[in-house]
Amino acid sequence: MPELRANFLTTADVFDGWRDDVLTGTPPTFYPVGSGELARIEIGPKLVTLIGGAPGAGKTAFTMQCVVDALRLTPTLRATVCNIEMPPEVLLDRQLARLSGVDCRLIRYRTIGSEHADRIDQGMNTLEAIGERLSLVRPPFDLANVAASADAFDADLIVLDYIQRIPAPGKHDDRRGSVDATMNYLRQFADAGIAVIVVAAVSRTKDKRGRSSYDAEGLNLASFRESSELEFGADDAFILGPNSDDTVTLKHLKARHTEAADIELEFDRPTQSFTPAEPQMSDESYKLRDALASMWNTTEAADDED
Repeated sequence: MPELRANFLTTADVFDGWRDDVLTGTPPTFYPVGSGELARIEIGPKLVTLIGGAPGAGKTAFTMQCVVDALRLTPTLRATVCNIEMPPEVLLDRQLARLSGVDCRLIRYRTIGSEHADRIDQGMNTLEAIGERLSLVRPPFDLANVAASADAFDADLIVLDYIQRIPAPGKHDDRRGSVDATMNYLRQFADAGIAVIVVAAVSRTKDKRGRSSYDAEGLNLASFRESSELEFGADDAFILGPNSDDTVTLKHLKARHTEAADIELEFDRPTQSFTPAEPQMSDESYKLRDALASMWNTTEAADDED
């Protein structure tokens, strides 16, 4: 049995450097992906951000919205996206719908009327402006090709959509082992200074009646399919949980560096666009609003009588 050697530091060994960094150091770098509540999402160097969701929940649409808007908001950012389900043209179709506000079905079937010409031009111009800073991985869809492509492109941000279908190098006993290995590699990418977004499939959960579903209330960290390494290796973990046809909850299930806080979003399916939902007022707020309105109406009536 090899001899074990102790390897440790005391707090005193690191205290001076840590204190100087806290008091005068440079804050972490983030790539903002939107405004309002979306501005709270931390994506940046050395961070792995995990985004899960049920089929059709919009996880790819949401992820690509984050990537495109990050490129728009940070002019120096370069991103490499590996999407194993959609070709580049389809991803661009969806972003054009979002940026132009034109129904994605009109764009998909190439039946855009002249009345949409100005908005389509604006969307096209936005995508063209970031075109040289966004690369899309071509087959083979494995981690070795993703790493080589991102390195050749000098990417600051790598996106894997989705991780259960992108194998790591080497042989693995099963898919769980493959996902574990892939996540370990991605953690190394992050430690080297790359921002990583991982899109993952989730498993069904049981609702209160014992039925299998993707109900937003039942989705949790254990819902990520194939591997506990996913939630363990991520700095932040989110799951898009559907509430209704037009609203979803971005459940913030893990926050390594901040406080986890869910984000309510409105999902406009025709344009594949997510926007922060309007905050809901409490019963007390409604009562206060009605009382103020009543006082205002009473004052106006008195003024009219004078």
